[in-house]
Amino acid sequence: MNVQAWTFVMVGLSFALYIGVAIWSRARSTSDFYVAGNKVPSVVNGMATAADWMSAASFISMAGAISFLGRDGSVYLMGWTGGYVLLALLLAPYLRKFGKYTVPDFVGDRYYSQLARVVALICAIFISFTYVAGQMRGVGIVFSRFLDVDISYGVIVGMGIVFFYAVLGGMKGITYTQVAQYCVLIFAYLVPAIFISLLMTETLIPQLGFGGTLGDGSGRFLLDRLDELNRDLGFAAYTSGQKGTVDTLFITLALMFGTAGLPHVIVRFYTVARVSAARSSAGWALVFIALLYTAAPAVAAFARTNLLETISNIRYEDAPEWFKKWETTGLISFQDHNNDGVIQYVGPASSTQNELTIDRDIMVLANPEMARLPDWVAGLVAAGALAAALSTAAGLLLVLSAAVSHDLLKKWLLPDISERGELLAARVTAGLAVCVAGYFGVNPPGFVAEVVAFAFGLAAASFFPIIVLGIFSKRVNKYGAILGMLVGLTVTAGYIIYFKFAFPALNSVEHWWMGISPEGIGTAGMMINFLVTVVVSWLTPPPPARVQQMVEAIRVPRGAGQAHEISG
Repeated sequence: MNVQAWTFVMVGLSFALYIGVAIWSRARSTSDFYVAGNKVPSVVNGMATAADWMSAASFISMAGAISFLGRDGSVYLMGWTGGYVLLALLLAPYLRKFGKYTVPDFVGDRYYSQLARVVALICAIFISFTYVAGQMRGVGIVFSRFLDVDISYGVIVGMGIVFFYAVLGGMKGITYTQVAQYCVLIFAYLVPAIFISLLMTETLIPQLGFGGTLGDGSGRFLLDRLDELNRDLGFAAYTSGQKGTVDTLFITLALMFGTAGLPHVIVRFYTVARVSAARSSAGWALVFIALLYTAAPAVAAFARTNLLETISNIRYEDAPEWFKKWETTGLISFQDHNNDGVIQYVGPASSTQNELTIDRDIMVLANPEMARLPDWVAGLVAAGALAAALSTAAGLLLVLSAAVSHDLLKKWLLPDISERGELLAARVTAGLAVCVAGYFGVNPPGFVAEVVAFAFGLAAASFFPIIVLGIFSKRVNKYGAILGMLVGLTVTAGYIIYFKFAFPALNSVEHWWMGISPEGIGTAGMMINFLVTVVVSWLTPPPPARVQQMVEAIRVPRGAGQAHEISG
């Protein structure tokens, strides 16, 4: 069988597994739909959380970004991993003890205001739409390659599949589906990494092969060879860094604090029975996440080396089969400027001579074919990429549907809505969200990791300060929280829209404020949010005594009791 046939087999088997699990564990109540009935074991929840968090950005785009950016791509590794540690230590146990379904639920009750709930709802929708667009893009890339269709049609196929099992299963179905997806995605990520590490460095463990010597007997280190290949073609050395220090710091912090403010990750800690289980879930998730994240730099280096050694300066008619297949998707394009039939792939210093355009999001998917691994490995990687993208997309759709049905309708507009009506509203919302996300998957504002970075920046600028201050400060009130969220979100979104949509020609370091890119502006938005929230809170009346008592109760270390619901 060829690559396409193996892909159909691998994807078909994995999807049969997911759909079977979704049907077996489908939601039968709002508790099942939103938080899986609070009955998920911590190890299982940790595995599901890892799958939920390791999206298409982690599986497909992170190694692809590192393979093109070199050392500069490490901001994604540092930011996302550090953010999860922050979430596990600082927020997860307290949020679980509060015992609410959603982040807007927490904000509305902690800040005793329906307006605060609505502002948080708007932030959650904005963040989730931005993030899910990246996932739909990842799904489209996979389907476009292995169905031999344009990426637009690949996104449409993915939309239908996401809608089916997310809307049917709710959080209960998604939790157990994500356990299966984690097993598929981690196996699919590590198997080719181990194969290629053995071929290139004769080292079984990819993490060690990354820093090891080549297996050709030359005694040269892999990274030295990769630096040489990059320099010979006019690119910067792979191990050098081009980003400024300030921008690197701000992007890393935006990704870190954004992780701790992502609504679809936070809601996972409501699915366990006790506060202690929330802590252990976070610990287990870190273990499962580390398996992929420690291997990503090696995968990036292997993919970049294989690309440069197999494509540059060969005749187009001699290009390998995988190259021609990816051309049909539009994600690789060759323009023979000098009509000599030779593919010239050169760095930015010689950009007028460059004849090859490569979408960095294909690197992980194409890596097995570039390395000439067995066809079934390429099929396995496709199944893993879909598992990563679909698991996160489903979690995000749950956040969107819960935000509308629970926070907007049940808590505000239609408080007397029946449980059946609330479930119906959640599913209709998820369906509409799939359509909007599909549009942005076809017309994304950047590559997958970049789009996801925008979502993290928005989360950092809007939710993180409000959640942290809501847990650890009794003095912060609704006036500060509302204004802080609005200002933080507006500054961050405005900066991203200005450079990525309104004036993309100005999107360069010489025009950025203090050299901070749109991917890093969420850190500045977060700082502004903190400042506005604290200052306004101190200039206005303190929260009611019952709210201050609730904050004290959240921080009590023993027990798993829930804080009293505050309305008003």
